[in-house]
Amino acid sequence: MALPDASCVLYFDDEAAPAQRLAQAAGLTAQAIERHRFPDGELKLRLPVDASGRLPQRAVLLRSLHQPNEKLVELLLAARTARQLGAQHLTLVAPYLAYMRQDIAFHPGEAVSQQVVGGFLAGLFDAVITVDPHLHRIERLEQAMPVTQAVVLSGAEPLADLIAQRRPGALLVGPDGESAQWIAQAAARHSFDHAVCTKVRHGDRNVAIELPALNAQGRAVVLLDDMASTGRTLALATRLLLQAGAASVDVAVTHALFAGDALQVLTEAGVGEVWSTDCIPHPSNAVAMAGPLAAALHRVLAA
Repeated sequence: MALPDASCVLYFDDEAAPAQRLAQAAGLTAQAIERHRFPDGELKLRLPVDASGRLPQRAVLLRSLHQPNEKLVELLLAARTARQLGAQHLTLVAPYLAYMRQDIAFHPGEAVSQQVVGGFLAGLFDAVITVDPHLHRIERLEQAMPVTQAVVLSGAEPLADLIAQRRPGALLVGPDGESAQWIAQAAARHSFDHAVCTKVRHGDRNVAIELPALNAQGRAVVLLDDMASTGRTLALATRLLLQAGAASVDVAVTHALFAGDALQVLTEAGVGEVWSTDCIPHPSNAVAMAGPLAAALHRVLAA
């Protein structure tokens, strides 16, 4: 199906490969935004315009927001410039959406980054397409990012398909209560047995885990979650599951943040394999999301 007034996916040079995959799946062309960095660190961008110096009326910008701080400045410059160059409808495809975790002020004076960044992006874009945003105390992305069209996809089901191939009959376990929604989606797709741990967080790298009532003896267990950052929670759950008699423990996540020594921590805990979607480029990528993202893009641009 042809997309009206949408001729290209705009991207930055560090995301050329995922942009090409998305553009091919969506039947669009991909065009790079030129980026120059001055000696003092400031950025200069140049958007790819046509012979008349204009952009299509409906434009798409791909930017996955891991390591997000500089990327938010890029989006500000690119989106405002795109409007000046004729874009009347802007869609942000952000496979990973940053700053969604801090959704309330836990202490006086704290910035609620979900509201701040969500409002910032809503002021730049008409539509956003993302995958498994880390929403805890709200149900819909529009509550954090009041755009006209907000499309939320999930990596749970495609990861479940992979698990069914690699570990048939696996026991799915979520490392904490927040993972329950992804565990339920994945388990329903292939009738996996499933359970969710209880987590108490004492800091970014200090957590306590309690296993649910389950029989892991001799089972292939897969820990499934929306993201892995430090790996400490998954590592602790792995140790407890192996102590409970699990034959193996693997990890499947939508977003492979894996900061610092996270992969080493998982390996040392006894994790066998780690699988992730390609929302964030990483050696563990095993599930492609270009197809679902392209289908969502068709729905947004055809509306």
